[in-house]
Amino acid sequence: MVNVTPARVPAPAPAPAGAARRSAFVRPVPVGRLVGLDLARGLAMLGMYAVHVGPDPTVGGPLGGVLELARGRSAALFALLAGFTLVILTGRPVPRTGRAGRQAIGRVLVRAVVLIAMGYALTALDTPVDVILSFYGLLFVLALPLYRLRARTLAFIAAAAAVVMPVVLYGLRASAEDGTWADAVIARDPLVRLTGTDGVVELFVTGEYPVLTWLPFIIAGMAVARLDLNRPGARSRLALAGGGLAVTGYGGSWLALHLVPRALSIVGAATDGGSSASAWWSDTVGEPDTTTGYWLLVAAPHSQTTFSILGNTGAALLVVAACLSATDRSRRLRCVATPLIAVGSISLTAYVGHILAIKALSLDELPDSAALPALLGLAAAAMLLAWAWTWIFRRGPLEYVLYAATTSARWIK
Repeated sequence: MVNVTPARVPAPAPAPAGAARRSAFVRPVPVGRLVGLDLARGLAMLGMYAVHVGPDPTVGGPLGGVLELARGRSAALFALLAGFTLVILTGRPVPRTGRAGRQAIGRVLVRAVVLIAMGYALTALDTPVDVILSFYGLLFVLALPLYRLRARTLAFIAAAAAVVMPVVLYGLRASAEDGTWADAVIARDPLVRLTGTDGVVELFVTGEYPVLTWLPFIIAGMAVARLDLNRPGARSRLALAGGGLAVTGYGGSWLALHLVPRALSIVGAATDGGSSASAWWSDTVGEPDTTTGYWLLVAAPHSQTTFSILGNTGAALLVVAACLSATDRSRRLRCVATPLIAVGSISLTAYVGHILAIKALSLDELPDSAALPALLGLAAAAMLLAWAWTWIFRRGPLEYVLYAATTSARWIK
């Protein structure tokens, strides 16, 4: 018998100071998960909280500026990230084919139905929140046929939709106001009777998030998901593209409003908002107007124009690029941002939860002086609960419901 002496194994290097302490609070990240996307979703959620609960941007100062930045742009960021999720569900980096592809399509369609149902259930609560989930569900269905396309093709389609769809929507909204075709569709739409809304007309044309002009955000997110974001320079190019789109959208609107004769005065007179001088970036200009084509020169976040889509998409890409880079390069930042990352990882639960909180606690009826404390309290509660939940469970409560519903797709042959 040969006596074999075990090789000496070097002692492991001591852990950096504070590493054990950090590991007690930072949940291990699943392999392949892009934590930066969860951080971006978390920021989008806080932005929505600020819009629905926080003070009005007219408070002015730095706080007013931050609150104004959240308006519209938070929802656009969330929509772009939804497009990224759609690609993950259907196969990333390579689209699924065959039976796996058919099952992926089935899961997306089931998810869309559940989101639409959740959206209408939340709308029935009659809170002041314009619930976006039903629109998101329909956007998933409309974007699904594109899931196999490459990044460049998706980017081209998103750009074309951003140019064409606002003009189409403007024409449809203008013609809907005379009560002809819109009333006829509403009268025959079974969704109207089921939900107490304007049904399909609202989803496509008259709603706060019409799918005609929100489809570009989803497709742009799909294009980003088709990129190799770990490739050297990819995130820098993503940030550069985002900056270019933001300048084109907001800067182009500013130039158009100032160079086109009488544009500022006509937009200001046609809307119910304040001065049109900030219409190139702020919602203070008022609601979308269909009495003048000059409205298409505006880039206010909810204006549903080409300039607004380009600007909001650019802002969303900048946030995504920054979050991906920051979470990869800085362990300390990931540690500090863990509660916010947790909110982003269970974003559906966080979104539904904040609407239920608004209803249960009557947060929409608080005086203006209580708006900021209510916002801070809601954000703190969401982060604490999300951190505690994700430390124990892999998915959020509603994410488990969504996952369970989509498992029915495994029977697809």
